[in-house]
Amino acid sequence: MDPGPPQREVACFVRVAEHLSFSRAAAVLGMTQPAVSQAVARLERTLGVRLFDRTSREVALSDAGKVLLPYAEAMLAHAAAFTAEAARLAEPVGRPVRLAYCPLVGGLAARVVRRLAERSPAIDVELRRAGWSAATTDLAQGGAAAAFMSTPFPTGVAMTARFHVPVTHVAVPARSRLATATRLGLEQLPAVLLPRLRPPGSVWHALAPRLRSPAVVGDLDDLPAALDLVAAGRGLLAAPHLLVETVRRPDVHFIPIDAGELRMTYGLVWAPERASAELMALVQAARQILRVP
Repeated sequence: MDPGPPQREVACFVRVAEHLSFSRAAAVLGMTQPAVSQAVARLERTLGVRLFDRTSREVALSDAGKVLLPYAEAMLAHAAAFTAEAARLAEPVGRPVRLAYCPLVGGLAARVVRRLAERSPAIDVELRRAGWSAATTDLAQGGAAAAFMSTPFPTGVAMTARFHVPVTHVAVPARSRLATATRLGLEQLPAVLLPRLRPPGSVWHALAPRLRSPAVVGDLDDLPAALDLVAAGRGLLAAPHLLVETVRRPDVHFIPIDAGELRMTYGLVWAPERASAELMALVQAARQILRVP
């Protein structure tokens, strides 16, 4: 396939036609006048036509040059567009960092995003509300770059900013006879909600042996939403103090319980193989919020 005339020679032709002067064209192109003249002469030989009518006093486009000039200008414009688009595609594109978070720690996730926006406004963070099961899947499949989630953490992830949330209350229906109690023991609680899956290391795994009669449900990934089950009389809910502090609803009361050292442990986790500069900036923002050295 014939590649056509060199772009440099076409550019010389266009600049000479623009200025009708080889010397002025040479100054614009950063070339010497003889080099421009030679380039135009080569182009004319390649094309087999005369592009300029030259005299000792002036330069004018020939009839063929007038016809070919718009094509030459379009050729240069397309070449410039090609180069610009290639340069754009070669630039690394900063993709949004998707952060999954357990609904219970949504306030913390929001603080981390605000901190990151203050320090690195060019980094875009997408927040995804996701409980333990959904966050585990997102991390494994690349649906999220990082996640605030509770233990047990998925295998193979990096983790930082670990913090503990003690279980201090039990959520009971507002009209329950237990709603007037000042304090309750775990052995006094009937039908406490527990998820079907209780992996070792989870608060549910530690809680189950201490209950009198658990009420098993599908999952408890979203503790604020689980209060709907409490209000409906489906069971009671062991509530971490963060839930008690952030949720107020008239159909549910929170009663202090004696649960010893029962607590939920959270952390920011991410897949090391998907680490990026943007993700590491997010990790650093989380560490600053939680004052992790």
